[in-house]
Amino acid sequence: MHMHTEETALLGTASMDLHILDHRLRVTSICKNGLVNFTHPLIKLIFLRNRTRCKFFSLTETPENYTVVLDEEGFKELQPSEHLKVESSIWLPLNVVSNGNSSSSSQAVGVTKIAKSVIAPLAQQHVSVFMLSTYQTDFILVREKDLSVVIQTLEEEFNIYKEVGGESVPMHCQEVSNGLQKNGKEAIQPTVHPVLIPQNQFCVMSLDPDTLPSIATTLIDVLFYSNCPKEDAQSSPNQDLDCIKFFSFSLIDGYISLVMDTEAQRQFPADLLFTSSSGELWRMVRIGGQPLGFGNTDVEAATTAPNMSEMLAHFEASACRFLIFFSRNFSGTSLVLWWSFVHFNVDAKLPA
Repeated sequence: MHMHTEETALLGTASMDLHILDHRLRVTSICKNGLVNFTHPLIKLIFLRNRTRCKFFSLTETPENYTVVLDEEGFKELQPSEHLKVESSIWLPLNVVSNGNSSSSSQAVGVTKIAKSVIAPLAQQHVSVFMLSTYQTDFILVREKDLSVVIQTLEEEFNIYKEVGGESVPMHCQEVSNGLQKNGKEAIQPTVHPVLIPQNQFCVMSLDPDTLPSIATTLIDVLFYSNCPKEDAQSSPNQDLDCIKFFSFSLIDGYISLVMDTEAQRQFPADLLFTSSSGELWRMVRIGGQPLGFGNTDVEAATTAPNMSEMLAHFEASACRFLIFFSRNFSGTSLVLWWSFVHFNVDAKLPA
């Protein structure tokens, strides 16, 4: 969820580069009551960078579970357990940049552009994606076995490069030899999914990695003890419907990104976390009340519908999909109309 809130007119004409990053990722899920079995490796992956070779780590807490996306080095830290579910595929992260006229002018491309230029064409080929947005940029994860279809589908729109040893090497479809061909299945039919719009507002922030120890105790409290009842906690019958638990911490190639609601933000020192200069707050739209799996390309196709210019971030977890909007542009009425258009169930819980 990078902080470029406007996509310039140049993005429509400038060539775009698609980079296949040098990470092989696993997508895992830890159930809430099994977290105690993984606190040791998770603390190591978050705080002790010099003790692990992991370069891509993301931990997201939702009401259902903890979703952990990490590279193969990080995955070695997680011991097999009945509390750990592992998606069988290897995933590759892609990153889209607008190249302009020179590499020095490269800049990240917003999710709206990604939805139109990447997700929609791949959904038409029945290639499922896993989106991960951070403060710095947006990652599109695809299965390694789908790479040839991805390249075939996107090579006319993008200059495609693969990172090899820190260098970007041009990539062409004929260089991928896993035998996959373009999928000729019929067009995707929309599927109805429930939609929930919680009341809480979210912040997207970053942190200098050198100051991470300064917030260690607070971060541990939020990540591992946030579900413990507080003595002075006052709960209402509709509390679960009004707000949703969502916290994301990512440490990718040395850059830290955090997403949390304003209640969690108040627990952190204000002078250490930084966000965009305008300090926008975000609202969430949650798709799905049950596990959607990773083959639901109808979700990817639907989220590329028109009127997406306000949609700037897309999170996925193993249970549900999460879209986050700027609150200043949020309109419950227009959102209902949009969800009607994409055939999602609009019997949603809208904010007052």
